[in-house]
Amino acid sequence: MTSTNAQTRDKLHTAIAAAVEERILGGELPVGEKLPSESELAREFGVSTRTVREAVQILETKGLVRRRHGERTSVVRADVGEFLETLAVTVRQLLRTNPRYLMEVMVVRRMIESDVIDLLLSGGNLDLSKAEAALADMRRAGDMKDYARFTEADAAFHQALVDAAGNGVLSIVYNNLHGLVTEVIRVTSSVPTKSYDAAYAEHVDIYNKIRAGDLDRAKSLMRAHIDNSAEYLKVAIEKSKAEDRT
Repeated sequence: MTSTNAQTRDKLHTAIAAAVEERILGGELPVGEKLPSESELAREFGVSTRTVREAVQILETKGLVRRRHGERTSVVRADVGEFLETLAVTVRQLLRTNPRYLMEVMVVRRMIESDVIDLLLSGGNLDLSKAEAALADMRRAGDMKDYARFTEADAAFHQALVDAAGNGVLSIVYNNLHGLVTEVIRVTSSVPTKSYDAAYAEHVDIYNKIRAGDLDRAKSLMRAHIDNSAEYLKVAIEKSKAEDRT
């Protein structure tokens, strides 16, 4: 086969993969649906079954379809939410192998949650009812010295702010990081440098500045809150390393 023919086939199977991917993401081919057979796709696109097979391999590499011996290829992922769920699992696996990735989660949090405040205060009909409910849960958990519930309510407050911004994709991204954020909050809260009352007060201050429309101060408080948490995380990681060495 000449180089020109090989390049042409490469372009063909890439184009076919893109066309089928569009059908999957657009819902035309839902999860569980079987793809047409290789021969059917070959006839539809006017190509060889070899080219179709290479296109399906691209889709399989992306995690959009699954091929099993003796069965037709099936769709296994339909939307960006499920893709990001898999991505979050990958990040959790990284966290188990190297604790520095916890610190990188804090960088991602700082970027997202700071910019979320811009979105909150640039739109109309600001609904902070879920954030208010999370604050109430934090207050009750703090009064009862319920560490686990306090951690969950803390993470729920941050998720509620992201959701209130009204950006669906951003909510999906953050929701799939939610478990990681909760874990980071759990670890940082274990460092005995801040009382329940102080931690609760930080969140109330952020909420009040958002409610008052004070963009600059709200962002400043959010950044300081996450930066402080990052410092606590460093302490927790170093403490864990020291315990491992003993």
